[in-house]
Amino acid sequence: MKKFIGANRDQRQLLPYDLEDWLPENHLARFIVEIISKLNFKYIYQSYKGVGSTPYDPRLLLGLLFYGYATGVFSSRKIERATYDSVAFRYISGNHHPDHDSIANFRKSYLAEIRNFFKEILLIGKEVGLLKL
Repeated sequence: MKKFIGANRDQRQLLPYDLEDWLPENHLARFIVEIISKLNFKYIYQSYKGVGSTPYDPRLLLGLLFYGYATGVFSSRKIERATYDSVAFRYISGNHHPDHDSIANFRKSYLAEIRNFFKEILLIGKEVGLLKL
């Protein structure tokens, strides 16, 4: 009788997984995280008032939005869901799951800044040969 490799979903892990191992080196999500880390968020950071619960880092939210736009996922609800279902979205979010309200409020509050960041990211992508404009 032929033997098969089956899924053992009850198997416990001795060590936690590393998100770095789940994406190829040249994946778009890695490029987005790297580029966003170099952008100037000083204005956005200064605008946070420090009231309420601890906010998500604007870099994380911008990364989710940009990757979503680049892959055809525009809805904040779908982006939230993708942080659970997609390795790339999970990588960008650092295994956090911002709710759709946080994503939508960030987009609405910083629309002008996000547009400028998108332009910068696209120009950098063009310079490194990742895309053509």
